[in-house]
Amino acid sequence: MTKFILASASPARLKLLKMIGINPQVEVSNYDESLVDLLNPHNLVNSLAENKASTVAQNHRDGLILGCDSVLAVNGEIYGKPENEKEAINRWRKMRGNVGKLYTGHALLDLNHNQKVVKCGITEVYFADVDDDTIVAYVATGEPLKCAGSFALEGRGGFLIDKIIGCHSNVIGLSLPLLRQMLSELNYRVTDFW
Repeated sequence: MTKFILASASPARLKLLKMIGINPQVEVSNYDESLVDLLNPHNLVNSLAENKASTVAQNHRDGLILGCDSVLAVNGEIYGKPENEKEAINRWRKMRGNVGKLYTGHALLDLNHNQKVVKCGITEVYFADVDDDTIVAYVATGEPLKCAGSFALEGRGGFLIDKIIGCHSNVIGLSLPLLRQMLSELNYRVTDFW
């Protein structure tokens, strides 16, 4: 059986993979994201995902390696994970009542056949027009500090989202439909990893 390696520390991505029957080996890349300075969110997340997967690939000769990265773009500004509570609160004040696009880059490296597929999932996120007290209380939970865009759809942050248009799991950090397509392009099926 081909080994599947997740080049990410994200518990949400790991949970999504386990949910579909893939129990990956987790190996965090520790790639320095500051090395990539791109203004286009689509190109940024694809580059970061590929660099993370490639960094982990240096330790392996075979298997599939999945690297991912997510950012949120609102009114031309790109948001990754906030550095602190103050930044998260300020972001939420800009995001509330607004629409953002969540970009998740996916890089799937097939070391067995020296191939790769890189794709970006984009989902529109409509933020509720919440008051300052709600924003401060949400940020105080610590949840927004761990997430691109300062919210977790699968957590308390889901209550602060009015709707999404596009792939739900993409907002969590890994588009399952996109992963299915990528596996297919490399001549794999999800059932190969059950």
